[in-house]
Amino acid sequence: MNQFIDEEIIHQILKQTKEVSKKEINNILDKALLLKGLELKEVAALLNISDKETLDRLFQTAFKIKENIYGNRLVLFAPLYTSNHCSNNCLYCGFRTDNKNMKRRSLNLDEIKEETKIILEQGHKRILMLMGEDGEFDYFLKAIEAVYSVKDSKGNSIRRINIEIAPLDKEEFQKLKNVKIGTYTVFQETYHRETYKKMHPSGKKSDYDWRLNVMDRALKNKINDVGIGALFGLYNYKFEVLALLQHANHLNKTYGIGPHTISIPRIEPAQNAPASITIPNPVSDEDFKKLVAVLRLAVPYTGIILSTRESAEIRKEIFNLGISQISAGSKTNPGGYKEAIINPEDEEQFTLNDTRTTGEIIKSVIKQGFIPSFCTGCYRLGRVGKDFMDLAKPGLIKLRCLPNALTTLKEYLEDYADEETKKAGEELIQRELDNILDKDRRDKTIEYLEKIKNKERDLYF
Repeated sequence: MNQFIDEEIIHQILKQTKEVSKKEINNILDKALLLKGLELKEVAALLNISDKETLDRLFQTAFKIKENIYGNRLVLFAPLYTSNHCSNNCLYCGFRTDNKNMKRRSLNLDEIKEETKIILEQGHKRILMLMGEDGEFDYFLKAIEAVYSVKDSKGNSIRRINIEIAPLDKEEFQKLKNVKIGTYTVFQETYHRETYKKMHPSGKKSDYDWRLNVMDRALKNKINDVGIGALFGLYNYKFEVLALLQHANHLNKTYGIGPHTISIPRIEPAQNAPASITIPNPVSDEDFKKLVAVLRLAVPYTGIILSTRESAEIRKEIFNLGISQISAGSKTNPGGYKEAIINPEDEEQFTLNDTRTTGEIIKSVIKQGFIPSFCTGCYRLGRVGKDFMDLAKPGLIKLRCLPNALTTLKEYLEDYADEETKKAGEELIQRELDNILDKDRRDKTIEYLEKIKNKERDLYF
């Protein structure tokens, strides 16, 4: 078993960095702009920033780094829950086995196809597939194939499926390799062992080490891209950030591949889930913004995901702090896209705060000056794993990100947007073309945009 999470070191570092001079902080921020990441002590020092002037510089630095690595785009996706059956008893989750009021449901393949079609009609090209941890792995593999088989009224289909399911063993990873997926994600939830034990009293998930070592099993079994995350609010947020980085550093050192994504959800209320009502270690909005910015500095190459757990107002603020992927139009219950549930808490995993439609979110993103992107080019061309990291770490990936963001936005505008969004989106595309500095690539992008206008689709770099 790998023991790369060292709680003693984390606590020592947090204690040692309680008081750091402004000069030292400024030196750390300057170092971060080199896009090489930061040491744990430097990260801890940034987490202790409290004055507004230094916080503002931290936030500005995070924005610059995200721009340097990924450019001015936000990748959109939608979650698709196939089942809410679960054998675990997590104290913060509505799916927990002790929640006897939960209406349990597993979608059949036809229902999964119906949900997929609705998601496609919103304009999405990538989804995150999830299910409760109930061991129905072969069913989930069939569900993935079902999603890929669907076309909507425009003839469009899902181009990338990321998955977030229970930790798998070697044999299951061998099966998963034969199915097209993008990123395989598992949250540790909390890296603090004692808190983990309290929050997961029963079920297979109660095994801390089995969960912690899943990314090693995944990478050893040729899963190219992996995603990690913590559920903020279970334990001290500063500890969780440093533990996430210990995990990321371990993967990078051992396999040459850091996490493709890091997710940063905060606990939200869920039915009959006591830790979601009385949150053990609440994270304020200001501390949440700070931890997002610090993670962007610490692992500049990694995609940071912000979900619709957060309110529309907070999401708009945090887009400026280094976020690179966002969910939109989300439902967290099986069948949620098709059915209007009178009491959604009876079937959903947790409460959503940003309940805007996908179209409303896209319009807002454009007005804020970001490019809504549905890009799947790297995955489709095999720029995954180490090949992706070799481009992301020095900031070269944005040479592909910007053109692909513009072509996929153009598809959305032609196929799904209302007139107001289409007008704003076209203006954004014209402005952003000037940021493609390579003439040949810019000319090719313009050519692709014209082809998309003339009904061609799926053109990417």
